Amino acid sequence: MAEPGPAVRRKSCPDSVRKRRQALVVCSTVCSPVARKKLSSGGEGPAVEATCSNDSEEDMFGDYDSFYGNDSLLAQIDDTEYEHLQDRNKDIKADGELILGNLKSGIYQEKDNFSTSENMVILKADKADAFEMNKNDLLDSNQEPTESISDDLPSSQLLYFAKLNELSSGSRTSPLSEGKRKCKKSSDKIRSPLSFYPHDEHRNRPTDVSSHSNCALFKTDSLKDNLKSAMTGNAKAQTLQVSKTKQLKEAVLSEEICVARKTIESSSVDIGPFYGLPSKVKDLFRQFRGIETLYEWQHDCLMLESLQQRKNLIYSLPTSGGKTLVAEIIILQELLCRRKDVLMILPYVAIVQEKLHMLGEGSRGAMLEITLAKILYSSKNTQIIGMSATLNNVGDLQKFLQAEYYTNNFRPVELKEYVKIGGTVYATDSKTESGFTFSRFLNFKYSSNLQKADPDHIVALVTEVIPKYSCLIFCPTKKNCENVASMVCKYLKKEFRAHREKEKQDLIKHLKNIGNGSICSVLKHTIPYGIAYHHSGLTNDERKSVEEAYSAGVLCLLACTATLAAGVNLPARRVILRAPYVANDFLKKNQYKQMIGRAGRAGIDSAGESILIVQEKDKHLAQRLVNSPLENCYSNLLLELTKGMHSLLLSLVGLKIAVTREEVNTFMCSTLLGVQQHLLSKEKSLSEVIKDGLEHLIEKGLLEGRMSEKNHNSKYTLTITPLGRATYKGSIDLAYCNLLYRELKKGLEGLVLESNLHLLYLTTPYDLTFSCNPDWMIYLRQFSQLSAAEQKVADILGVPESFITKKASGQAVKKNVDSTVANRLYLSFVLYTLLKETNIWSVSEKFNMSRGYVQNLLNSAASFASCVLHFCEELEEFWVYKALLTELTKQLTYCVKTELIPLMEVAGVLEARAKQLYNAGYKTLAHLANANPETLVRMIEHLSRRQARQIVSSAKMLLSEKAEALQEEVEELLKVPTDIPGT
Repeated sequence: MAEPGPAVRRKSCPDSVRKRRQALVVCSTVCSPVARKKLSSGGEGPAVEATCSNDSEEDMFGDYDSFYGNDSLLAQIDDTEYEHLQDRNKDIKADGELILGNLKSGIYQEKDNFSTSENMVILKADKADAFEMNKNDLLDSNQEPTESISDDLPSSQLLYFAKLNELSSGSRTSPLSEGKRKCKKSSDKIRSPLSFYPHDEHRNRPTDVSSHSNCALFKTDSLKDNLKSAMTGNAKAQTLQVSKTKQLKEAVLSEEICVARKTIESSSVDIGPFYGLPSKVKDLFRQFRGIETLYEWQHDCLMLESLQQRKNLIYSLPTSGGKTLVAEIIILQELLCRRKDVLMILPYVAIVQEKLHMLGEGSRGAMLEITLAKILYSSKNTQIIGMSATLNNVGDLQKFLQAEYYTNNFRPVELKEYVKIGGTVYATDSKTESGFTFSRFLNFKYSSNLQKADPDHIVALVTEVIPKYSCLIFCPTKKNCENVASMVCKYLKKEFRAHREKEKQDLIKHLKNIGNGSICSVLKHTIPYGIAYHHSGLTNDERKSVEEAYSAGVLCLLACTATLAAGVNLPARRVILRAPYVANDFLKKNQYKQMIGRAGRAGIDSAGESILIVQEKDKHLAQRLVNSPLENCYSNLLLELTKGMHSLLLSLVGLKIAVTREEVNTFMCSTLLGVQQHLLSKEKSLSEVIKDGLEHLIEKGLLEGRMSEKNHNSKYTLTITPLGRATYKGSIDLAYCNLLYRELKKGLEGLVLESNLHLLYLTTPYDLTFSCNPDWMIYLRQFSQLSAAEQKVADILGVPESFITKKASGQAVKKNVDSTVANRLYLSFVLYTLLKETNIWSVSEKFNMSRGYVQNLLNSAASFASCVLHFCEELEEFWVYKALLTELTKQLTYCVKTELIPLMEVAGVLEARAKQLYNAGYKTLAHLANANPETLVRMIEHLSRRQARQIVSSAKMLLSEKAEALQEEVEELLKVPTDIPGT
């Protein structure tokens, strides 16, 4: 360590400079292992920038035209160097030694000039952001420096000084004759100090010079010249700055992670500052989430011995109990301390975790069961954490997941359940025979008109709560949501409009912007009253905006469908269930619990209320609902055969997890279906079900079975066919794989490529055709607008114009036309129009569909197009589709004009922004990667500096990834084969 030098202090600097310094991130020995790896390997700029960013708002030299503008630091160093060389009369050419005095915090200072207390070095940042010496500012010699002068030096200069010091030290310890001998040796080489800086534009080209050049380097390149060169490079490269304060903070964090990793691996009872995590994590939870302390149950759960030993765990608590926070902490332990990968299964996140009751919900449940079963069977080191608010037959799930179980009845806010029948409100009470006890009568004066419009007294129930508190109304259908929202607004007092009026107007403007100038007429009417609806008919951006406004209190009432209960954390003071139905089905207990669980906001309300509105005729059903236990969770592998049992069997053979019937039987016994096989009908055992499934796959041409001799034992070995491999690698539903193959095969005979309509038909999801009810007048209108070649597509598919015309006019149709093909072609028309216009609003109006449905169709088509692409990649005969589907998948994914797709790949660039960038001349990824953020801010309207820097950084990273991928291809091509004949 260098000896303490003269005290150094920094004068106060302008806010702009201070902000820039605060924004810098240190990349040194305290960086993460990934960052250190990138730096040590001399990674390209983008790779480093991802970890260590620099604010590029200001040029470090401000308005200075040269380095000689004032009596600058460089000028003084030049003078000092010259005086030193004159006084000491050293032969630099012979010795290669530079001595300017002691090296103080990365700067050589001449002792004769700078060592006295009367001459302190002060770094000053003026309005031009230039550094200059201020000889008039003196510092008391007894005052200790708060930070070293090197705190603001770019890393290249620090490395330069370190290298220079190393050379000087080596020279001082060597005889003069040794230095001359080294200078004369032609084989000796030296790398330029500047090349040690990873951001330097010559960083990958070390400078090798001979003895003559070596001596000349020290003779001609003064310290000032090297500093000038380094600072110029730093200014261009927008380099890092080093702050000792940040170094210390990073060092503490790095040390805590290291200690936490060791303690958590040792399964110690004392697992560190914050459940095995650095205290920084606790600070971040407090800063961004407002979480000061954990609930007692959360602490108990995180301290379970099973978690310390990384055993599988299921934990179950009522809704709003804080389950997700526990999952987040466990995830962070895996990522930060154990350096393990984390698999995320939506809608919730965990090592492998999901709302476990969804195991019993249709195809999603079957897919979740398949995923978990494969992980359990193939990986013994993967920890599974499952959480749920609604579990009943937990024993089956424990056995399936080989997990321990933790449960607690804790709820941060008390939930009071009520049922309203007529004008009377009852409290639920499981102790009484009826399940209800009288609570109160509604106190609200209804006019005759209001009574007709609102027979369920919804207005009375919501006005008891809003606008001071929030309220959710769950409705059976999407249309009912919109009707309820409009009806409530109609009978609210005008005072409701004044509540947070400006913010509601801002919300309307925002919704117009994301709708390209369009806004739903219902929302336009209801939002001024603080009311909106929420269902799948909204686009993703609209839903997000409504949710954010509700969370912020701008909206106080949402009329929503049951999907909000399971997927979004939007609590309310009061939750109203408009009817005990979801669509036409009576509520299940699990669904009921999910909905009423939204009532009660932790930290805001002392209690939450749920009110179920029931008609007199449904009273007995409501009594059974509130008093019944939760439904059991059953396997759906048999109910969803093509997406469940058959799909699982195909992938087991394809992945070679099980290739004999015995191995398949063993695997299936470890699934939830295997655990619950005693519930199967007496007619068929699990073994027989498996046998039937395998035979079905063989009949469809997806599997083959043959007898093989191995170890003198005859075994029936299963192998996958090319079609089977294409099916499971493309994730194609087995119900449609043969149909898809036939349609692709037929397409090879006469694929119409004048437009993408024919390809769009091939990539329109099959499962959406059943919910499609074409408007035949719209069908005919869209058909008539097609070109002759495009109309030929309909003929090829078997949907002639005469059929569409007769359907539109209501005439009887004698010709047999496959309705699923006709429906699928209609959806293809929607996609075709959407790709041409790239406007969901206009397309939804043309086809009389909700914009949410149109967006869902687009997303599903993009996903299915990717699946069909993978399907074709496995079948050589479909080689022609590969390039075509690659481009079509991109078009469906981004749904913009083709020229905008490269820009849309950049994070933070959506369609509107891509159009702005393209019109401003930024037409490629390279344009964005090399853009100046300040120029972007000036040229692009409503673009902040933060967004501009994010766009440029993302483009650089994406460009670097593409370049690395190409480089890997180059290296693979240039690799010398090991099996060259004759070698």
